[in-house]
Amino acid sequence: MPDLTILMPCLNEEENIAYSITQAQSYISSRSLSGEILVVDNDSTDRSAEIAEGLGARVVEESRRGYGRALRTGLSASTGDVIIFGDCDSTYDFSDLDPLYIPLAAGEYVFMTGDRFAGQMEKGAMSFSHQLGVPFLSWCGRVKFGIKIHDWHCGIRGIRRDALEKLELKTDGMEFATEMIAEVSQKGLRIGEVSVPLRKSVAERHEKLRTVRDGFRHLWYIIRT
Repeated sequence: MPDLTILMPCLNEEENIAYSITQAQSYISSRSLSGEILVVDNDSTDRSAEIAEGLGARVVEESRRGYGRALRTGLSASTGDVIIFGDCDSTYDFSDLDPLYIPLAAGEYVFMTGDRFAGQMEKGAMSFSHQLGVPFLSWCGRVKFGIKIHDWHCGIRGIRRDALEKLELKTDGMEFATEMIAEVSQKGLRIGEVSVPLRKSVAERHEKLRTVRDGFRHLWYIIRT
């Protein structure tokens, strides 16, 4: 069993995925880890999957679109003791995963998530609407579930396999980010949060988030759970 799976959900990221995969490969190599890079192709219509395979990543297909659907498929297919997952749009730094990986590998925490608001956000990397909406929804999550995570929607996270097997993850959309923290908290598992950088993507890309719809999906999950 590998030490680490680096999991990347992917929908039409042919301009950025090579950058993210190369960074991930450099991290695994620099730390002399046994690892795999796993890409979940979420019904892309471009060359994302072809590029990923050409760079040596393992690609699995998930034709049913949705952030949660893609990650649930990828988590099920992963083989590492520790799984770190993040968007392959070049906005997250896969070349230095120590802040996430080391606490998980040591067993200090079983789930780690990033905080993009802790001082490492590049100007222009997040839209103004998200800079307002994410803190509000994160506050709602803290109030409802009693867990002091500042950024409930950060796109780079990690989990130990033994903890993953205890979770009951069911959502298909962007609300998966909220569900995962809520599930970990409700199972009484140790959660850590660390500052992570967020950068503008290397290449121009089409924004896939739908601010109002996805925001309400998060809020509805918090209300109904």
